[in-house]
Amino acid sequence: MTGGRITGGAARLLAATLLLAGCATAEMGSGSAGQAAGGADSAANSAAARRFEAVRHSPPELRAFLYRMPKGADLHSHLTGAVYAETYLRLAAGAGLCFDVKAKALAAPTAQAPCGDAGSARPAAAAVVADGTLYPMALDALSTRDALPVSGYSLHDQFFATFGRFRAATAATPATGGDLLAEVVDRAGRQGVRHVELMVSFGTGPVAGIGKALPWTPQAAADLSGTADRLVAAGLPALVPAARQEIDAAEARMRSVLGCGTPAARPGCAVSVRYLQQVSRTQGPGPVFATTLFNALLQAQEPRVVGLNFVAPEDNPVALDDYDLHMRMVAEAKRRLPGTNVALHAGELTLGLVPPERLRDHIRKAVEIAGAQRIGHGVDLMYEDDPEGLLRSMAGRKVAVEINLTSNDKILGVAGRNHPFPLYRAAGVPTVLSTDDEGVSRIDLTNELQRAVQEFGLGYADLAGLARASLEHSFLPGASLWSAPGCIPAGLGGSREEPCRAIVGRSEKARVQWALEEALARFDREMAAGMQSNTDGNQ
Repeated sequence: MTGGRITGGAARLLAATLLLAGCATAEMGSGSAGQAAGGADSAANSAAARRFEAVRHSPPELRAFLYRMPKGADLHSHLTGAVYAETYLRLAAGAGLCFDVKAKALAAPTAQAPCGDAGSARPAAAAVVADGTLYPMALDALSTRDALPVSGYSLHDQFFATFGRFRAATAATPATGGDLLAEVVDRAGRQGVRHVELMVSFGTGPVAGIGKALPWTPQAAADLSGTADRLVAAGLPALVPAARQEIDAAEARMRSVLGCGTPAARPGCAVSVRYLQQVSRTQGPGPVFATTLFNALLQAQEPRVVGLNFVAPEDNPVALDDYDLHMRMVAEAKRRLPGTNVALHAGELTLGLVPPERLRDHIRKAVEIAGAQRIGHGVDLMYEDDPEGLLRSMAGRKVAVEINLTSNDKILGVAGRNHPFPLYRAAGVPTVLSTDDEGVSRIDLTNELQRAVQEFGLGYADLAGLARASLEHSFLPGASLWSAPGCIPAGLGGSREEPCRAIVGRSEKARVQWALEEALARFDREMAAGMQSNTDGNQ
């Protein structure tokens, strides 16, 4: 700093820090403050930024640019919802499942209802795949593709209905979990994603049974600590080894499918993968609390599990009525196991979907009672009591918001100027872009970046900042790369890389962040080489 003016590497590091904090700009335009990942002065003139500006108004070229651009993490992705319907039909055909035409759902054959031919009420999935009429109908039923003609009701209802319709295929064979992982992780790798945190339910089936066996009384709700003691004594810890074995089997199958460790290894092999254990908020209190506690126990013993999340429609009557109780349950789990990481769906609501009284406090309670470190969706922000105060609280606590643009558009009908994404950024609340359920929505992470550019005017700097923020707010263990004093990677125009390398050797999070910095720097060189080649060719 010279004469009160920040210059050189300090400016670059400050710009990167502002981007990580989510407060790079209130305008979010390509010429706004905190310009690019390398600082206001360097990034605006980087080859990648210049190429971005050249293609930003050509959607096909922008898509190709963003697909190649290195990305950070997808922190909000449900594994089963991330798989495309085509895969479910293929798995169903291989497992001998049927397709119930009336229910528009995959189903296992029974003695009373075996699979039939293409003209039957329950054709075999293999017959569906081979039939030109049934196949597109099944794809529509298992996703939001052409949803309204299929369902006759809202996209919100169609979206959530798909999970029950393809559920029979999610466990069609013992290897299915690994097949699902392979598809999702490889798609991420092909787009340059460095890390994914997938919402899963490893080992939770028997856990719900323990919760159901516990009588739920007003006393049980009032004394959550004592209730937790009884659930643990009923056998929750004994279920942890089976869940870990389930993860082992799924990952072994994933690595086999992707050819990891072989010359034919696919891009997914390079992606860091961690898991967030799901709790279905539409169950009764006993199963919800048992699953919450079990997931915290599993995280404490299994490094691949990095936290928990509550899932299922937030507007469900049970989810609404038990919301306060659920937040207290999460708080009790964190009290017992302070290292528990929590990311919660909160504020995935809008006016009309629920009465206005239901929009007043879900995000605040997730942050202040449950202690969520990340909020999924957060769409009803400005319907909350004292939204400005909530924004200040979230910014101060560095609670990140997982922004799911296509999902919010399809499920809630909230998009463009009606979306609070710019408000979070303007208030300094960390934000990240994620996919939610890319298979059901028929998208990928690149699509979400493109929507952010086209709907909110984001520039290359903003996208690089969002990529960095996604790794900063991941639940990967270890200190952040940006906590190292004096660390200024070459990709930020600096030359002080030794402090960076020191922390990279000690921290898994920093290693993944460093890989992103290297990829961004390499991408910029590739853009420069491409632009030079075009210049030479035009001479």
